[in-house]
Formats: sequence, C-alpha cells, structure tokens
Amino acid sequence: MRRACYRQIRAIWIPEVKVSPTCLALATLCQLLCGGVRAEAPQPASRAEVFAHAQQAGALGLALFSDPSLSASGQQSCTSCHRPDRAFGPLDAAPVQFGGIDLHQRGFRAVPSLMYLQATPQFTEHYFESEDEADESIDNGPTGGLTWDGRVDHGRDQARIPLLSPFEMANPSPAAVVDHVRHGPLGATMRAVFGDAIFNDDDRAFAAILEALETAEQNNQLFYPYSSKYDDFLAGRAQLTAQEARGLAAFNDPARGNCAHCHTSARGRDGSPPQFTDYGFIALGVPRNPAIPANENPKFHDLGLCGPERKDFTDHPAYCGLFKTPSLRNVALRQVFFHNGMFHSLKQAVAFYARRDTNPAEWYPSDSHGEVQKFDDLPAAFQANVNQEPPFGGKPGAAPSLSEADIDDIVAFLATLTDRPFAR
Repeated sequence: MRRACYRQIRAIWIPEVKVSPTCLALATLCQLLCGGVRAEAPQPASRAEVFAHAQQAGALGLALFSDPSLSASGQQSCTSCHRPDRAFGPLDAAPVQFGGIDLHQRGFRAVPSLMYLQATPQFTEHYFESEDEADESIDNGPTGGLTWDGRVDHGRDQARIPLLSPFEMANPSPAAVVDHVRHGPLGATMRAVFGDAIFNDDDRAFAAILEALETAEQNNQLFYPYSSKYDDFLAGRAQLTAQEARGLAAFNDPARGNCAHCHTSARGRDGSPPQFTDYGFIALGVPRNPAIPANENPKFHDLGLCGPERKDFTDHPAYCGLFKTPSLRNVALRQVFFHNGMFHSLKQAVAFYARRDTNPAEWYPSDSHGEVQKFDDLPAAFQANVNQEPPFGGKPGAAPSLSEADIDDIVAFLATLTDRPFAR
C-alpha cells in the first residue's frame, strides 16, 4: 500500500512538464483532508475553490518565507539561509549560519537546499525495494524523511523547526510566531486566505502559517523545475560535452565513482526524472569541523540518525553517524558540503570520496605521535558504521579509484545538474 501511494504521489509531483492547475488543486485538497488547515465552510469545497485556496496559500507562503518579522530578532527570514538565487541553499561558505535572538547563535549543521524535496518518501526504518519490480525482499534500511536526520515527513513540520529553534529564528513558542504575523505586514493577508477568525485560535493560526509555507514549496517553477542541461540531455534536447560525458561515465561506474549507487542518475521505472538521491542514510566519516562552535567541546558529537536532534534512535548504535543522502541537483551552486560544512568546493568534496582511505592524512589530523586520527568526528564505538563501498576502501598509499582527471570530469558533469535560472 505504501509503495502504491508513493507512486501516485510521484505521478503528481514529478512530471516532466509543469504541474497543471488541476493536479495542484487535487494535491492541495488531499493535503487539506489529511491534516492541513480545513476550509471554514462546512460543506465540501469545489475544485475551483480548492485551487484558488492553494494559489492564495502558496502566495502567502512565499511572502512569509521572506518576512523577517517572523523571527525573534526581527532580522532573519527563511531566505536569510535559503536563498532563492542559490537554489534555496546558503549564500556563502560558512559551515553553519548565524541566528538566534541576537543573531549571534550558531547550530552545528550546514544549511541544506529546499529544492527537489517534493518526492521524498516518509521516513521508514526498513525500506524494501530492489531493481526487480517483483522483488520486495531487500531491506535498504532507514530511508526518507526531511532534514539531515529524516526526523519529519512533511513540509509543514520542516518549517516548524527553524521558527522555534533557539539558534535559528528563536521564537519561544508557536503563539509568538502567530503574534508576529498577526501584527506584521501579512496579518491582513492571513485573514483573507484563512478567514477573519484565523487569529482567534493560536494553534489553528500556527497550523495555517505552516500550511502556507508548505504550499509555497509545492511551486514547481521555483522548487522543482527540472530545467537543467542534464534534463534536456535526457529528453534529447541537448548534448553533453566530451568532459561532461566522461564525468557521467565515471559517476555511474561501480568500480570508479559509484556515485549513482546513492545519487541515482537514471530515470525511474515510471519515466520520472532522476532525483539524484535514493533518500537513504549513510555514514561517510567526514572530518570533524573545528569551525563549528559546538565542536569546541570534545564530548559533543553530531551522530545524525541517532541524535542529538533526533530522539527515537538514540539506542540504535548501528545508526550513529548516518546522515541523509541529499539530492545533487544544483550542487554546483554550493560553497559548503556535507552535514557539517567541512568542505568548501565541489572538487574537494569529490576528492574526499576518492582519497579518504588511500590518503587519510590529506583529510584527518594527526596526534602527537604522528598517527592519523581517521574518522575523528565519530566515537570509536561507531566508526565501524562508516561506509566502505567504492570509491571508498583501499589501503593507505594505494592508487585511488578516481584519478585527478576523473574528479575534474565528475565536477564538470555535476555542473549540468544546475537548473536553467541559475546556470552560468
């Protein structure tokens, strides 16, 4: 049943062409009936009414997205970290962004992009799927969910996190967010979209704010346009350069890059464009980032799926150090990579995959005896969780699976995943 529902969702939200008004209306109607803020009228809404509400809620959501009055400081909006001109990712190379009530607080994870999240399945600890349509016996382990640790499933729940986080927008309660909107520039618009009585109940008003933000992220032109050169290549409208084609071959080759093992590059069996993620979780052993203030405490470790932000798997040691595989779409626009923002160029990130094990001294610090402290951001008890599949593996001093030329080729290929509005 879950897989059938997932495919129906994919059919609605991952078209090769733009989402039609009818599809958007129907999807929003499903959202309203399954937990969103219901229309005030007791009778069922018509399709036209649902579509109009979705359009209005989405427009309100985009306005809320750029409104700094939603933050406790009055100076930080969603766009402060999720820049529309940077594929809704961070503007600069800072590993973590400033926030909090005085804009002097910092968290411990890099800002992810908000693009291409519409097809993300709900989190499940055991995801059964294989390349064989008839074989559902393969357990792929934890899969799906939003954020680096997959702890929420819906856009409305994802939007809630920064609004209330003490090191992001720092509101002390949902009621405080509602009060900001009630007295802010969008109060009248909230009443127009959700009814004059929307602010009579803080819980209902907060749910409406989250619904508006979630609906805004369903705007396909902004959040999942599928307008990259690679999409045009798959559709037969463009050709890759020789270097880009070599990069794609190395990206897909199981013995070299093996990138497509997690960052799927082929169309789905239903013909849908590739998402460049399998939505799974993996431990990469990324070096500890000394630029993150929390890491000044040697006892602090961000363990991803088993904490500290996620609370339900703290007693699952096999999950410690695992983080969600992000989509690589628009990755060439980023200046900060991996969950802790340790690396600041795409070439450096690809090189880490290629030479993590063959050249560990290039990535990890050494102790006073000159011994490389590999996987220094994970306690020793969890280091066995680190992935060893190609391009990882290999003994120190051995030839890496990717040459410098291969790395350059893969970087060139990854640039073809940049959507048309951002392409240089």
